[in-house]
Amino acid sequence: MTNSDSLKSAVEAGKLMPAASANISAYLAAKLPAWAEASIAELIEGGAWSELNDRFYRELEFGTGGIRGRTIATVSTKAETGTPGSYGVPEHAAVGSNMLNDFTLARAVIGLFHYTKGYLEGLGDAARPRLVIAHDVRFFSRHFCELAASIWARLGGEAFIFDGPRPTPQLSFSVRNLKAHAGAVITASHNPPHDNGFKAYFVDGGQVIPPHDKGIVAKVGAVPLGSISAYLQKDLSKVTTLDRAADDAYLAVASTAAIDGAMLRKTALSVVYTNIHGTGAVHTVPLLIHAGCKVIEVTQQLAPDPRFPTVKSPNPENAEALSMAVKVADQRGCNVVMATDPDCDRMGVAVRGPSGKMELLTGNQIGSVIAEYRLLKYKELGWIPREGSKSACIIKTFVTTELQAAIGRGHGVKVIDTLTGFKWIAAKINVYEQRLRRAMGPLWDYDSTPFLERTRLLQQHSTFYVFGTEESYGYLPNDYVRDKDGNAACLMFTEVCAWIAGQGITVPEYLDRLYLKYGFYLEDTINIYYEGASGNAKIKRILDTYRSSRPEAFGDVKVTAFQDFGRERILDADGEEIPKQDLYVVTLGNGYRFAARGSGTEPKMKFYLFASDKVGAASELPAVKTRVREELGRLKKLIEADARTRAEG
Repeated sequence: MTNSDSLKSAVEAGKLMPAASANISAYLAAKLPAWAEASIAELIEGGAWSELNDRFYRELEFGTGGIRGRTIATVSTKAETGTPGSYGVPEHAAVGSNMLNDFTLARAVIGLFHYTKGYLEGLGDAARPRLVIAHDVRFFSRHFCELAASIWARLGGEAFIFDGPRPTPQLSFSVRNLKAHAGAVITASHNPPHDNGFKAYFVDGGQVIPPHDKGIVAKVGAVPLGSISAYLQKDLSKVTTLDRAADDAYLAVASTAAIDGAMLRKTALSVVYTNIHGTGAVHTVPLLIHAGCKVIEVTQQLAPDPRFPTVKSPNPENAEALSMAVKVADQRGCNVVMATDPDCDRMGVAVRGPSGKMELLTGNQIGSVIAEYRLLKYKELGWIPREGSKSACIIKTFVTTELQAAIGRGHGVKVIDTLTGFKWIAAKINVYEQRLRRAMGPLWDYDSTPFLERTRLLQQHSTFYVFGTEESYGYLPNDYVRDKDGNAACLMFTEVCAWIAGQGITVPEYLDRLYLKYGFYLEDTINIYYEGASGNAKIKRILDTYRSSRPEAFGDVKVTAFQDFGRERILDADGEEIPKQDLYVVTLGNGYRFAARGSGTEPKMKFYLFASDKVGAASELPAVKTRVREELGRLKKLIEADARTRAEG
């Protein structure tokens, strides 16, 4: 029986999805390398239909973080394994239209090139499209980086790469610094070791957003599989490798995250830092040392390692990922622990509380204390008026704590909510930049204008961005970089800790002061994982039924409002319309809220829960905390149970 006959029989028997069969047939007809054809044939002959469904049921699409998927399959074939590399990794990334491999990467790069070239031509710009690429420490990351650069150069563009792993925020900055037209990072952030990704950036240094993302997807889809074989052999002869100057330029802007450098140097704070085997140590450590901090590294996690062997997940929002650093802090008598994820765009922390024990802070809490400090300091320095200004703003996502909105309102600045994903925060910063450019005229240079002068001009003609944050441990101090920055976040948080220590209290005690000032706010999340093709169908079922059959109550708490971001016209604080997305925000009768959305980067359904209550006096705070936690915990169980029921249909 031929492969074609086998595929047809499997579809008729209900073992293989029609879409998977079509994608497999396209791959077999594309004259890909012999090992790739052999891999597909091996799976077909072995009747591995579930594996084939997962690999081929769809084509990778641009989500909130570009394209992301498995590079090492659940079932690796002999043809893929070949001669295993370091750590026993297969010689080739797994074949599949839903996998991140040479073929899906090549189509993404070719599509991005043609879109970028067309964009420039539309502006009357005949420049060669210029691309900067960075990569993290994951399996195949260096290979994918070099392959992408090789393809771009062969197509006639200029390609720049670094000499080794670099953090995502450095890529964002480098796109602007090198006046590139696009950028890419080969990373899967804090996903499991078997994943990797291709995160695309555009001329502003931010991740691609509509209409660019859809335009790129269309160009990628138009790349015939049969045309990519000519690009699969790497040629780096026309690729430029960046030198030390690129690192120095990024470090210079990352250091501007500190507002009061003198205080940091005077305090000489001791901190424990771990890069969790990722790229963070490249810049975070020298950045903190230069600022005057004493940095104690977790040596067992210092070396880059794509297996992330000392943690269950290299995600700094998980307590387990910081456990080794906390142990070092206890041994060395340090009060602050900081950790960054593999591509160093996220940062998590633990701090010593009044009881003497280390406490893990949430991304919402970290962002809140930083926001309060920076607003206070900017007013003290006269960068924004003491009474506040609607021409200054903080930006957060809709799924980030309302405590930050309360902080912004309390300081008299504008609070902008965006869709989930830091690209939307970057997009808003770009709106403010372009508004100022129009006011100043074509000969004025935004990037070369000193920061304080830009601050004044933005408040005069546009809006000055004070600080941006998202609940998933992302923070950005200013507009030099257009993505969340773990290096800068470590420096910002260290400065806040030094300032709080100068008041003779701990960070948790300072958080309590914020609760007394603004009210108590508590958040929680529900993550329901559904892998593969069948899992994708379950996530879609939850999203679809939320729209077609809205929840009316959870236990004895009724739903009082339901926002459908995919259907309704919703405006931000600037009066600009929020792009449509399958995001639902549900308000309950007790004032609590939750948001529901499918993850753009992982196979999971996500729920974000928000609770709050007023606090009359310090003596009331413990009881308020207990009451809110208990009620939110009860509702969390009901919301999750409802979602799992919807998933099964």
